[in-house]
Amino acid sequence: MPQPKKGRRLGGSASHQKAILANLARAMIEHEKIETTQAKAKEVQPLVEKLVGLAKRGDLHARRQALAIIPDRGIVHKLFDEIGPRYRDREGGYCRVVKTGYRKGDAAPMAVIEFV
Repeated sequence: MPQPKKGRRLGGSASHQKAILANLARAMIEHEKIETTQAKAKEVQPLVEKLVGLAKRGDLHARRQALAIIPDRGIVHKLFDEIGPRYRDREGGYCRVVKTGYRKGDAAPMAVIEFV
């Protein structure tokens, strides 16, 4: 089984890890704030920041690149029409990760990731 070369291992194969990150990024764009484990929040932050950078560019090629990562046209539409213009004058750092404590069931460290 091919192993990803860097980053946290979120369980399963490389395709499963890619699917987890894509779904987290989709939920982040849809709700603009999600609560997840600290490891997943830290891992999805660069992906969301890359997507916001594509939305700031706003051309057709950037939209197709975003659709390759998140294959949901409605979410990509929201990303390019609402979130991208909001950060037009900002150079980077579109997300923040705030630690919120530990999950009751398994004591996993939890965090909230949100747009600044």
